[in-house]
Amino acid sequence: MNFKDKFSKEERRLKTEDPEMSETLSLHLKEWLPPSKNIVIACIGTDRSTGDAFGPLVGSMLKQQPLQTFHLYGTLEEPLHALNLIEKISRIKRKHNHPFILAVDACLGKSTSVGSVVLGKGSICPGSALKKELPPIGDLHISGMVNVSGFMEHVVLQNTRLHTVMQMAAKVAAGIQLSDAKRVKQTMEAAPFFKGTINRLPKTMK
Repeated sequence: MNFKDKFSKEERRLKTEDPEMSETLSLHLKEWLPPSKNIVIACIGTDRSTGDAFGPLVGSMLKQQPLQTFHLYGTLEEPLHALNLIEKISRIKRKHNHPFILAVDACLGKSTSVGSVVLGKGSICPGSALKKELPPIGDLHISGMVNVSGFMEHVVLQNTRLHTVMQMAAKVAAGIQLSDAKRVKQTMEAAPFFKGTINRLPKTMK
């Protein structure tokens, strides 16, 4: 959970009610994700709070249709939350060689921004809305604005409408799945070129 109010050139803000939101998100991800690195999706949050369940919901939705070009961590069953985040991120970095991390988390913002999703470059600070001190995480992040910030954030999170969170999570999960499909297609389209190049090389160079 993190605060998100400012909008910069390093961010793309998307509206959940936009019917093209998932497609637009996938195009932005294609533009900003490195094509040849280990990509880890870290879905942060807990199912013990409706508002903070955004990340794990995205993770569980993605788990239903296994991704081919991403490594997924954080689901409703096995969440990444304040109590285990440091340990699990350390484990992820040991398992994957210099991973590029896409962090997915809920956030609080202005009333006019509730229902928006922000894709931004750089890290987020999980737990900042609840004054928890956790290290920044992510090279890229997706923040779902689930409710309004400014007063009794813990209560606000627990009283966030599940419908709002589910709707946002479904659109984000669909966008990531589309991005995964685009990355697979891009790899397959490149394969014949490299195969043909190898076949044309002299035998001593193969």
